[in-house]
Amino acid sequence: MAARHLLFIFTDEQRADTLGAYGNRRIQTPHLDRLATESVVFEKCYVSQPVCTPSRSTILTGLYPHTTGCISNNIPLPDVIRCLPEMVSGYRTAYFGKWHLGDEVFAQHGLQDWFSIEDAYIKYYSPGRDRNTRSTYHHWLVEKGYTPDRPMPDGPGIFSRGMAARLPEEHCKPAYLAFEFSRWLAQRPRDERFIAYINFLEPHMPFFGPRNDQYDPDKVDLPPNFNNPPGEQTHLKARVLYEHYRQGFEGHNLDSEAGWRRLIANYWGLVSQVDAAVGAILTALEAAGLAEDTIVVYTSDHGDMMGSHRLLAKGVMYEEAVSVPLLIRVPGVPPGVVSHSVSQVDLVPTLFDFLGGPRTFYVEGQSLRPLMEREESPTRRDVFIEWNELESSLENFTRDVPEEIARLGSPQRLRAAFQDPIRTVVTAEGWKLNYSPILHQHELYNLRDDPYEKQNLYGQAGTQDLVQDLETRLRTWASRTYDRIALGV
Repeated sequence: MAARHLLFIFTDEQRADTLGAYGNRRIQTPHLDRLATESVVFEKCYVSQPVCTPSRSTILTGLYPHTTGCISNNIPLPDVIRCLPEMVSGYRTAYFGKWHLGDEVFAQHGLQDWFSIEDAYIKYYSPGRDRNTRSTYHHWLVEKGYTPDRPMPDGPGIFSRGMAARLPEEHCKPAYLAFEFSRWLAQRPRDERFIAYINFLEPHMPFFGPRNDQYDPDKVDLPPNFNNPPGEQTHLKARVLYEHYRQGFEGHNLDSEAGWRRLIANYWGLVSQVDAAVGAILTALEAAGLAEDTIVVYTSDHGDMMGSHRLLAKGVMYEEAVSVPLLIRVPGVPPGVVSHSVSQVDLVPTLFDFLGGPRTFYVEGQSLRPLMEREESPTRRDVFIEWNELESSLENFTRDVPEEIARLGSPQRLRAAFQDPIRTVVTAEGWKLNYSPILHQHELYNLRDDPYEKQNLYGQAGTQDLVQDLETRLRTWASRTYDRIALGV
């Protein structure tokens, strides 16, 4: 029997090892821990591209970024590309939170009710959109007596992310989203099926919030590969980012362990803040008597290096940036663990399977339902990840660079480091190849023996046949999905 409802919760920039289900016993996430015990937990879930807009396009459509056209941040998802709510009928649909797929505060793509939290994307609105329109969160804060702190040249001011993060927790974005969802759920007709997406900005930067003091920086865990910064055998982009973040980040001295510990403690606090909001959301679902008839998904759009290899944020192909938590609770499906690697491109076909009804739209992923119901053999297909040029990265890291970065290469070579359209394959056997078509700085890792990617094996004796096989797999995937960049056309 198909489930009647879908509640899809996802965060922004949350690495997998921040949850108890992935081995973290230090961060307090009681609500997500409980959800994990009721869900199928995917040990290795990979994003399609480790940056916001491209990854989100995959999560909503079941297509790779090179297919949706959302290959870098702030590219609108084209109207002709269907999201899951546009592929089904008979549902009340809603979106809560950060969208980052164009026209941020306006309902679109089959989502009828729209509750928005971000006003910083005004300059990216489509022609004809009213740039004086503000998010529902903006109006909620105004009603509570707050005044926007960031003036705008042509229209009312907005609340900056920095100001919102400094508010009391009950007025921060996670609590607001939990409030709006609970109210929306209570007001909808009880016999109406629903699909609701909730996206938290947290634990995304600015990496501070009302729970900064929840964790003692002296007691946080530094990543196992903290003292393995990018070296000569790693891609130039990672080395540029390493030197960039050594200069510091928003007052944090990231050239010292103490600075990193303070930043990581803040990040942990944001994860716990999200957990509290998730608890309120799940409580509302249970109070409405809908928990037993609702699919619940929890994941993130990409990870965060947060000190691994002494890097921060995303945009690289390291495991901490490309792997995310994935919990799926489906009525009637026993909880368990899936150890096989999966991709978020598989989410839309999986949800189609459980919601029922014919699938008539093109997707590039495959349903995970056989894995979840233990009907599929252990052999699994490869996972593919892509990187496409990100203009903001070019601006941030290749213009007016400090001497430490300038020494790494000419301006043209530094730009090439960020333009290099890396394509990655991760095999069921644990091999990972990052193919670098411009700089030819390829990387090969054995994730079973070297899960923290400390040793690049590319070019070592005895790996030639393996590399050739992995390159063939990449070309086959590129041909199947018509990735023109990877095919060189």
